[in-house]
Amino acid sequence: MKYITKYKSPNYNLRNNSKIQLIIIHYTALKNTFDAISYLCNKEKKVSSHYLISQNGTVYNLVKDKFRAWHAGQSFWQEMIDINSVSIGIELDYNPKGKNNKYSLKMIHSLKKLILKLKKNYKINKNNILAHSDIAPFRKKDPGKHFPWQSLSSSNLVMRFKNLKKNEIKIIENWFNNINLKSKKQKTILALSLIGYDTRAVYKNDKLYYKLVRAYRIRYLNREDIINNKSIYNTLIKHLFNFLLTKN
Repeated sequence: MKYITKYKSPNYNLRNNSKIQLIIIHYTALKNTFDAISYLCNKEKKVSSHYLISQNGTVYNLVKDKFRAWHAGQSFWQEMIDINSVSIGIELDYNPKGKNNKYSLKMIHSLKKLILKLKKNYKINKNNILAHSDIAPFRKKDPGKHFPWQSLSSSNLVMRFKNLKKNEIKIIENWFNNINLKSKKQKTILALSLIGYDTRAVYKNDKLYYKLVRAYRIRYLNREDIINNKSIYNTLIKHLFNFLLTKN
């Protein structure tokens, strides 16, 4: 896979031998690719990413994989809080309020090729290909509700959930009951926590809880489900069961 390497961001440091485990997908929220390059390569901005993909599918490598790019900010996943040290950041030339407000076929094609290469190089688990909103659900929305996760799922790049049989659902429900979880909220929080989300503050803060649920809904429920205001609970139980039984 070919990259444009003539633009380099100074905004990085050492990973300190941390293993790359995650891929984080962002959108730039800027006017175009070259505004994004200017921003990500500006020393004063103190932000960067490893890769930037344009609307026409061109891939720019701004920070070498071996370095710690500054893309995740204050984030959390599976008890890890220094996400920059264990991740690869990919920015997409997309702005929900701009002319570049579509995820083009060429962009997504290049993104898939890049993810496939990174997965193979670093043996990254499918559950660890994440939205910025997965690792920072209380402050970030990207890559947003229009990002085509289903396309990545169809290409077997992210986890696909098999439908559960009644006895499999009962296994999860019995487990919840055995540990004395009664409400759907309690069960939802535990499931999200086990999958990897930051649930540390949501037990006593309803505002944060609803932000977390919204981030999950946008990521994992399809557009029809959202329009019909379907509960995330059934999807979440299916996700948890698949997650617990799937290594990669």
